[in-house]
Amino acid sequence: MAEQRHTYTVKVVWTGNTGEGTAQYRGYSRDHVILAEGKPPIDGSSDPAFRGDASRWNPEELLVASLSACHKLWYLGLCAQAGVVVLAYEDEAEGSMVEQADGAGQFTAVELRPRVTISATSDTAKATALHQQAHAMCFIARSVNFPLSVVPVIIQHAASAP
Repeated sequence: MAEQRHTYTVKVVWTGNTGEGTAQYRGYSRDHVILAEGKPPIDGSSDPAFRGDASRWNPEELLVASLSACHKLWYLGLCAQAGVVVLAYEDEAEGSMVEQADGAGQFTAVELRPRVTISATSDTAKATALHQQAHAMCFIARSVNFPLSVVPVIIQHAASAP
């Protein structure tokens, strides 16, 4: 297959002007709305540690969620192709970020913790191994510059009694 390019367009609109713009560091809200054509808006802010609204999504959470969702999508597709029947999938992903004294910072690690239930007839070893392939294929995982680990738990659904 030839190389293909994809473009993703979003609009971020700051909604936190409380009347004086950014005249004072503590005088404005970090709230914003993330928009994309044909999709519901996402209410965003900064992390509460940076004067944000805890009830809104922050960029750090969205990055961890993107990594988790990308891995899940690749994993489910690979399982379907390999004959592994996934019945349930959930991930309690966690990311760590370090902030330097000057205020700059970066993620130092993200750990995905997918908990996958497969059918009684599916191969547990194959289901486990496919996480490595999903990790290698995930577009977002391939784009980050910090360690990303995947610690899966595979649960084999019990066979039904006759």
